[in-house]
Amino acid sequence: MRESNYRRRVGAVRPSHLMFTSGVGALVDLPNFAVLVRGLDDWNYTHAYGWEPIEEPRLLEAVRRNKRHRKVGELRPAPWTEGLERDPGGVASKVGVPTLPFPDWFRCTICNELGQLDSDAFAFENANPRRPHEARFTHNTGAHRGRKPLAVAARFVLACAEGHLDEFPYRHFVHRGEACPKASHPRLRMDDRGGNIGANVELSCISCGERRNLREATGERGLANLPRCRGRHPHLRRFEEGGCGEQPRVLVLGASNQWFSEVLSALALPRAESGKLEELVAEYWEMLSETPKDGYPTLRRFAPPMRDHFHAWDDDTVYAAVERHRASLNGRGEKEEPPAAPDLRTAEWEVLSAAEPPEATDDFAVRRAPEGVPAELRGHFSDVLQVERLREVRALTGFTRLDAPDPDDPSLVASAPLSRLDPEWLPASEVRGEGMFLRVPEDLLQAWEKRVEDSHEMGLHREAYATYRSNRYSHRLPGGFEAMKYWPGERYIALHTLSHLLIRTIALDCGYNSASLSERIYAGGDEQDPRAGILIYTAVPDAEGTLGGLVSQAEPDRLTRLVRRALSEAMRCSSDPLCAERLPQAQADFLHGAACHVCLFVSETTCERGNRFLDRRFVVPVGGRDLALYPEPL
Repeated sequence: MRESNYRRRVGAVRPSHLMFTSGVGALVDLPNFAVLVRGLDDWNYTHAYGWEPIEEPRLLEAVRRNKRHRKVGELRPAPWTEGLERDPGGVASKVGVPTLPFPDWFRCTICNELGQLDSDAFAFENANPRRPHEARFTHNTGAHRGRKPLAVAARFVLACAEGHLDEFPYRHFVHRGEACPKASHPRLRMDDRGGNIGANVELSCISCGERRNLREATGERGLANLPRCRGRHPHLRRFEEGGCGEQPRVLVLGASNQWFSEVLSALALPRAESGKLEELVAEYWEMLSETPKDGYPTLRRFAPPMRDHFHAWDDDTVYAAVERHRASLNGRGEKEEPPAAPDLRTAEWEVLSAAEPPEATDDFAVRRAPEGVPAELRGHFSDVLQVERLREVRALTGFTRLDAPDPDDPSLVASAPLSRLDPEWLPASEVRGEGMFLRVPEDLLQAWEKRVEDSHEMGLHREAYATYRSNRYSHRLPGGFEAMKYWPGERYIALHTLSHLLIRTIALDCGYNSASLSERIYAGGDEQDPRAGILIYTAVPDAEGTLGGLVSQAEPDRLTRLVRRALSEAMRCSSDPLCAERLPQAQADFLHGAACHVCLFVSETTCERGNRFLDRRFVVPVGGRDLALYPEPL
């Protein structure tokens, strides 16, 4: 398709949409066609006035631990400029996230001719600056009822588990791998009668008359009819050197498994006193990394960061912290090990569980009621905090196709790159909100763990997890595989279930719907790591999540009513007895017990584990008093 004068803007998405739903490398299904979000190399901030990098040193440090992201120096919001509403055709309309039409095979809705955009058979229309959703492609075959006929994207693409995406090979497929005997560039026709499995889609060659139904490319029997993956990354406009060789799968536009984001998120919480030096070293690493210790006096005199922020520590202490940070980045030894998920929760736990809350900042403020935990809840919780302000920063670090990434095991699924070269920045977003933090007594949890550790019910949870992990492991990546390596532990299931019970009850009273709430579970794995906390918070970009309704739920009287109601309603589910009797089965490959959409499940934006590791019987006496964390009614 020849370049022409047309408006560039074809739609809009929220910043959080680029983190979780349709970021770099993802297909965005617009009303009349689909576009692919380009790689970071093509993002342009030249005319994006007023933007600033998103500051979060702890998250930036975690990002740099990935070998692919060692050069990342900042986190950036998506390019955007004010003025779009006042002048939709002005400079602001040319600022945004770059995309390209994909797939570039289009079908005429009148004559069903199938062709590519570069064949000059199609034209682009986008005339109304205030209605970018009306952008469309037309077929250049003459007017139909006074208007050129609409052309829509052919709705099939190929993807492989290595993160590659490619056009469906229509010419290759319809001619069964051979060349058309009548034309070097044969014209094709697609009779698409609906259905998502290809059974009603027939392809035909207008030049030679060859026909083939697309169902022959779907399912296991269709794998032999498709060529091997070419290693294409269309968002980077390149092919992997040497190709890929994996067997691609046919996907329909809009398929939920065409793109899964890999996101790291961190709360901008002040570190405990012991961690402030490490945070400063990470923040000013560029200044400190190449400076020898004998150069510190000069830095203290002439470098404002060193003079203003490091005055509390002597040169030896700062140098030791610098070397520790250097070792964490580069000192893992010559042996290549599978990447590990960065630990972003420990620092948060240290702040939230500290005996004395830190001083309030613009990003973080907590308050502990003078009377502490309400009297009726002292057997249930050991601490309650009202988090009046918090800020969450999210960074997109990569994406996968076909298989969703595992948050604990980055080596389980192949990750696709965001740019052609190692990126110097990553896209990020930040949201502000409020929350409440609840800590469960350690002695209560330890006693419960001893009761359920060897139970039949917990054994089934462990077996199901091993099966789940084994089924997802692809054998494509190097390194050993241990089915139980990232088992979250018994206490995680109890804390996670309790969190969901509270979220569903809170949503009825606090002014936010449950999809606007998020959770962070702090669960330790042994006696040396006695973490046992739940943070329920808002992360809503619209109202900045600070309506005060959630914080008010942590007031003593309200919290008592809230917990009593949550535990009481957990005893019953309208799907009982089916729900109450459910246990995870290895052959079924699901990771929940007595849990369903009626009693425990929440939206995907709320749950940090995709509604896995949930079971009411481990919180309330649904399946017996010995299994319940809280066997007595409140």
